[in-house]
Formats: sequence, structure tokens, C-alpha cells
Amino acid sequence: MFQPQLGLKGSSQQSQIDNRLKYKPMTYEFFTASGDFTTEGYHRLYDAIQYVKDSGITHIVLHHPMSFHEHHSEVVAPERLYPGLYRFIEMTTEKLLYLADDLDVQVLIHGGYAGPESHYFVSLYPNVETAREAVYQRLDRFAAAGGDHIMFENSIAPVFAYGDPDQEDEILAHNYRLAFDTSHCFIELHGDNQGLQQSLEHLKNNIVHYHLVDSMGKTHDSLTLGTGKIDWAAVLPRLNTAATSIYEINLKDQNDCREQLESHEYLLNLYNKLTN
Repeated sequence: MFQPQLGLKGSSQQSQIDNRLKYKPMTYEFFTASGDFTTEGYHRLYDAIQYVKDSGITHIVLHHPMSFHEHHSEVVAPERLYPGLYRFIEMTTEKLLYLADDLDVQVLIHGGYAGPESHYFVSLYPNVETAREAVYQRLDRFAAAGGDHIMFENSIAPVFAYGDPDQEDEILAHNYRLAFDTSHCFIELHGDNQGLQQSLEHLKNNIVHYHLVDSMGKTHDSLTLGTGKIDWAAVLPRLNTAATSIYEINLKDQNDCREQLESHEYLLNLYNKLTN
């Protein structure tokens, strides 16, 4: 069974890093933003990664920036209509992969996001299948460039979601290294725990990283584990024991990872009950 390991998320700001490091996590995931890709910001990010590595943390993930100006970083956005957004995603992915290769860390790219903007971008294609194929073609390029340093995370959008076995088969056919956000899949399935469990089993061998986060299954609520409707007792045995994980929980204070720690405590107590 998957044994919970402490994985924490924060930015490249020193205050957030120091807050997380004092709890000695196994994994640290950097939540990057556009400011990390200025000349100064990029040097700061590089130094921050080195600082975390020097603290003894071997598992480091660089989360691709979520937004560019007013847009989500949607890989489905067509280049001819959104050249700035398209180039931003290309540039930031290239820079993150350079760091990944140089410092032996991982890069996480979203296959999509959610909401009206995501559906708008999809509507620019003849149909959902064509939009999805455009996403696959782009992710194929990123996968070829990143090799064992890149992974792709599921969305709550039709272009790259987990929960539908047919779409999961398409994704598996590309042999991507996958990141699995439990809440995204649960929301995509409208709160169906059985469907979540089936998805975890179906994709298990390709999953290298988990975002463990609870949800009520309706909106992107990012809840502390044990406060939503996900059946964690059924989830734990279905996780890939070779994968890393973090708790991607909404925090009241970005300089205090309390909700992430509470989530770990919840899952550790559950693991002990299930294994004793």
C-alpha cells in the first residue's frame, strides 16, 4: 500500500521555502509564476532550487506557471490567435526543462485547466476531438524534449481530463508520464468515488506524481484531506507506491503550510488504521 510521505508546495520566496523546510518534507513542489522567468526571477528560482536540494530534499517538482496576463496557460490555445500566450508556454517550458536537466528535478505541465476560458479555446476548433489532438501534438513535443524530467497533469476540461476510460486510453497510448490530481478527477466525475478509484487503477502504472487534495466534487475547492467527499480509505491502496506526492491545499496564509500538514496527518492516521 502507498505509504504517505510528506510533500509540500510553495513558491520560490524564501519565507515560504523556510516554512516548508522546517518540516523536512520528502518532496517540494515549486509553484512558479511569470515573475520567475524574468532574468532576475530565473536566477532567483535557480538559487531557490539549489537551496532546497542542499537541505537534503531529493524530490523537487517545478509546476509550470498557471497564467500569462489574463489567461490560463492553456496548451490548447491556438498559436495563430494567441501568439503571446503560445510563445509564453513554449518559452517557460523550455526554461523549466533546462533547469530540470541541469539540476535533476521534475517539471509538471498542465494538459488543460477549466472554466469558461478553457471551453472557449476548445470552441475555436471544429470539435473537441480536434482540440484534443492539438493538445496531444504539443504534449508529444514537450515529452520528447523532457524525457524522464517531465509529467502532465489532468484538468477539469475536455482536452486532458481523467475519468473517462476512452480518453484515458488515448492518453496512455502516448505513454506520457502522468501527474494525477485527485480533486480534478473527482470534480470531472461530479463526485463519483467509484469512478475516481477506477481512474486511479487504470492510469496507475504511468503515474509518477500525485496532488493529494480533497473536494466536494462540484467546484475547484482544494480542501484539506478529510473535509471533502473523497473516500481516502479506498484511494490509498490504488496509488502507485513508486510515485511522489504533495498536498495541494488552499492555504489561509501562504507563509504557513498548516493545511498541508493537517492533510498529511489525516492520511498517515488512515494508513496506520488500514495497515494495523
